[in-house]
Amino acid sequence: MRTKRAFAICAILTTAAAAQDAPKKAPAGPGLTLTTTAFADGAEIPARFTQSDPKPVSPKLQWTNVPPNTVSFVLYMHDPDAAPQKKIDDVLHWLVINIPGTARELPEAVPPDAKLPDGSIQCKNQGGVVGYRGPGAPAAGPHHHYTIELFALDTKLDLGPDATRADVLKAIDGHILGKGVVVGRFHR
Repeated sequence: MRTKRAFAICAILTTAAAAQDAPKKAPAGPGLTLTTTAFADGAEIPARFTQSDPKPVSPKLQWTNVPPNTVSFVLYMHDPDAAPQKKIDDVLHWLVINIPGTARELPEAVPPDAKLPDGSIQCKNQGGVVGYRGPGAPAAGPHHHYTIELFALDTKLDLGPDATRADVLKAIDGHILGKGVVVGRFHR
């Protein structure tokens, strides 16, 4: 009996010592964070970034806490509140692919060019035009929520400016390292 008890105590002490010597894992950090200086997350989008302005401009976007091994980013802005009215998935306002993995922002007023100087590619929005399409929810009815999502990817997409939203969402499947989101509200 003494031998069994001594063995049990020895096993407990060995396990406790091994647990103390085990390497500690770094605590998980915050995920990819997307922000804009144009409006606070969940707040009203100023008119100059919307269809209320004759020439709306895209807001400046910044991101931090980029996952390791990020090769590129995809930016996707859409209005999920338009879906019930239009009988479609939702309204696509902006789609930018192959933003370099070293980038940490998109400037305000990105030009409506299919290929940007850093190699990023802007695809067509719901209106069939390349580049940013400002929010334009009608005055009648509630505010719409405009969701801007940034996906960190472990690859560069083999797609061009004619890629559809469906093409892009299919291509990023299985390659997402992180996602940041910012939402703005608007109606005329």
